[in-house]
Amino acid sequence: MTIVRYEPWRLMSRVHRDIDKLFGEYFTAPDADTDRVANWAPAVDVHEEPGHFTIHADLPGVESKDIHVTADNGVLVIRGERQVERSTEQKGFERLERSVGSFLRRFTLPDNVKADEIKARHVNGVLEVTIPKQAVPEPRRVNVEVN
Repeated sequence: MTIVRYEPWRLMSRVHRDIDKLFGEYFTAPDADTDRVANWAPAVDVHEEPGHFTIHADLPGVESKDIHVTADNGVLVIRGERQVERSTEQKGFERLERSVGSFLRRFTLPDNVKADEIKARHVNGVLEVTIPKQAVPEPRRVNVEVN
């Protein structure tokens, strides 16, 4: 079984974000951000090795204390937040292209993983999550007796 990314409304969210970027806060209600689950989603690579799965997520500018990894009911969740870096003294033109705010990624885990042994490590802006596999038991063959 493979890990499958679950993001049913990704395209609509992207269109919504692009419209928000284009028109700014003009069409957005003041408290609209309180209902959002995530403002952006980090790019990830998923690799399957014989003994484990590895997920690498690009999280530049995100501190380790702002990253939360959980595994529950067969779903691995990576969530966190990139803080806004703004100076109090603004002079001249400003252009912001990096996504800020909360992020969320979900992955469905296969049945053959050891969820209690998942490890996460954050180095140089890359989160590495290692998900060990357990051996899948072979189906037991039952002999049919003849009477």
